[in-house]
Amino acid sequence: MAMRKVGLYWFSNDLRLHDNANLLNAALEVDNLLCIYCLDPNELMTNHYGLMGMSHNRRRFLKESLLDLDRQLQKMGQHLLICYQSPVKAISDLASLHKLSFIYRSRQTGYYENQQRVTIQKKLPLVQFVETDTHTLFALDQLPFPLDKFPNTFTQFKNSVAQLSVVKPQLTVEFLPPSPALRSDWISRFPDYSKSEHEIVFHGGETAGLKQLTNYFASGSASHYKEQRNELDGWGNSSKFSPWLANGNLSIRQICFKLNNYEQQTGANESTYWLFFELLWREYFQWYANHHGKRLFAFQGIKQQKPLTSFYPERFRKWCSGNIPYPLVNACMKQLNATGFMSNRGRQIVASCLVNELAVDWRHGAAYFEHQLLDYDVASNWGNWQYLAGVGADPRGKRHFDIEKQTRQYDPDALFINKWQGYIQNLPLDSVDAADWPVVTE
Repeated sequence: MAMRKVGLYWFSNDLRLHDNANLLNAALEVDNLLCIYCLDPNELMTNHYGLMGMSHNRRRFLKESLLDLDRQLQKMGQHLLICYQSPVKAISDLASLHKLSFIYRSRQTGYYENQQRVTIQKKLPLVQFVETDTHTLFALDQLPFPLDKFPNTFTQFKNSVAQLSVVKPQLTVEFLPPSPALRSDWISRFPDYSKSEHEIVFHGGETAGLKQLTNYFASGSASHYKEQRNELDGWGNSSKFSPWLANGNLSIRQICFKLNNYEQQTGANESTYWLFFELLWREYFQWYANHHGKRLFAFQGIKQQKPLTSFYPERFRKWCSGNIPYPLVNACMKQLNATGFMSNRGRQIVASCLVNELAVDWRHGAAYFEHQLLDYDVASNWGNWQYLAGVGADPRGKRHFDIEKQTRQYDPDALFINKWQGYIQNLPLDSVDAADWPVVTE
């Protein structure tokens, strides 16, 4: 009698059943399947930037995403095993307990996430590791260049991939082999989240993500995307796909597929192209992070040229809380803290302020965004911060936004500033001498 093959699907930023080639492969290749998600306790502790792991809003969105995924798995007689351990420890233990033959995982762009995979592969040399591209428009073997020859700029990247076809999304998984394990009860350990004083508009999970995808294109907003995308507030001024995309509740290929259908039915214009253009920017940073690895987090970025900034704790703390002499920046930061979201224009303005007006090390801003943003994605977040700080892929160097001009252009009547209470007392930016403040080393 042949030995039964046991597989493990390691969920990460692919919390969905649609367009998930890994799950389809697993359904065909193994007799029993463990579906797991690892929440490493170390990721919830204070990091070397002095910030606690995920914010309240991020944890709520993740909980909703995991619960939604578990409900869908249960319909197929499966369940989601939540491991409150590091992936290396959890997967090594499960491999020993269940004699795994296969481990399935989506290709990751983050350096540390890939180091976890390398460590697990070394510990489990007899287990076959199956890695598939589910988080990007293109698969690695589609790219017209090897990663060690990655284009230096976005324009070069865009021109290189212009002729590539986006693969049609995979069918939604409808069958999975049964699990060999007892269900974990860790998911109940998430705290209950009460509604904040500001309405929660993002709810995690594939179900909510697919609903937003349908509603957005049904609304016709895609035809006006370019002229509305720089607005600071409001639900319909941008697609709002990013939180579901970052957590893998939505497939980027599914979005592209819907966009193509919309253009065929409604007509293509500059706005629909611009929506695809933004998806290409995201794609660029995914492979940028994969190529540059640990340099994504380096003070000097990929240019080996240190910016003229330092770490000023008081300035950083005031920037985080929205308590600096720039009302528009304050309003944006208070919006972020309350909702876990900020417009693209707002992100550029507050990042420029931190780096240029406050002269604070850009990495602290990137780390704070990682803490707060519902749509945190390691590649997009750290790549964009490098870009703005002048240590990334921008051929023009550091971007400096005139905050007064941005205010006149995007909030001339101070409606956004007043809504988020951006005006503060005219207090000095620094209350102590900065001479002895520490600098975060490499």
